[in-house]
Amino acid sequence: MVNCPACDALIDVDEDELDEGDPLSCDECGASLRVTSVGPLELESDEDLDEEDEEDFEDFDEDEEEEEEEEEEEDW
Repeated sequence: MVNCPACDALIDVDEDELDEGDPLSCDECGASLRVTSVGPLELESDEDLDEEDEEDFEDFDEDEEEEEEEEEEEDW
């Protein structure tokens, strides 16, 4: 048993059958979840993971743009 991070409802799962990255859904609120750790079992909302990935991508883009600007300045 593990709690849904979105609504705190108990989710009945066979913890021995889960691996990190496995998808789950909450029967109570319908949230899409993903296993982030198996010892101890931890879940995170798929939406939270997507937002983190987007933030990482945005940070990468900003860093890349700064590097390009610095290179252009050096060329002058």
